[in-house]
Amino acid sequence: MDKKENLFSKTVDNIEQNVGRLKQMPGKDVYNPNVKVQAVARAISIIELLAKAGEMSLGEIARELQLPKSTIHGLLSTLKEFEFIEQSPFSGKYKLGLRLFEIGSAVARNWDVRAVAAPYLQKLVDECCETVHLVVLDKGEVLYIDKRESRQSLRIVSEVGTRLPAHCTGVGKVLLAYSSPSEVRRIIAEKGLRRFTKNTITDPEKLAEDLARIRQQGYAVDNEEIMDSLRCVAAPIRNHEGRVIAAMSIAGPVARLSGERFQKMVKLVVETAHEISRALGYRPAADGMAGSYEASVY
Repeated sequence: MDKKENLFSKTVDNIEQNVGRLKQMPGKDVYNPNVKVQAVARAISIIELLAKAGEMSLGEIARELQLPKSTIHGLLSTLKEFEFIEQSPFSGKYKLGLRLFEIGSAVARNWDVRAVAAPYLQKLVDECCETVHLVVLDKGEVLYIDKRESRQSLRIVSEVGTRLPAHCTGVGKVLLAYSSPSEVRRIIAEKGLRRFTKNTITDPEKLAEDLARIRQQGYAVDNEEIMDSLRCVAAPIRNHEGRVIAAMSIAGPVARLSGERFQKMVKLVVETAHEISRALGYRPAADGMAGSYEASVY
């Protein structure tokens, strides 16, 4: 057992002896008999308390939560070990650590883009009359975090919260294209390149070529790669640092996304992704992210 695991185990053993006292916490609805690990509930109470109060001493925290100092000390030691809190070398008081800021920033990156993108997604679906998706890359897969569905009788039906492979979706290939080569290799090794249709790319070298083309032209096409008769065109969304944090797509039947109309869809999705990126603070050097695109279906 390593140092962190041993420290956490001792903390849990110590505080489980005082579970009953959690019921008397004033003004808090923290205790839940269904919560099996009371250490987690108490640690969250400390984090919430420090978020409101700023800096507090061990004694102040113990008094506020009505728990023994020994229990609070064990929890603080564990939280400090994992960098969720910090202790001032001068006052000895505790405050929230930068690790929580990192976690909060990661959450904000995903959900801020959803809020910012919402009106643009609606505008796009009104203009293109096809289903529009917003996704992020999560655990090597694409996670659909928002959508606007086409009102046409023949349309793509999807669900927010759905996960799909990255290598055979337009949005997924966009997100892979702007990931590091090592990250792409890791995802391929972990998830594989499963075949869904005759057009699915299952060769790592061919996928690498496709990703290079996507970076060059600024958009990706799913040409019946995950489902027969389905075509998607997708573009990257960047944050204020220029990093690709999400992707969006227009999806519809091949019969409707062909020829001149397909060219129009490419232009629309790229321009909309550019508008969302600007709304998130992205400023390209020459402001040329959106422009003239001669689209092809490879």
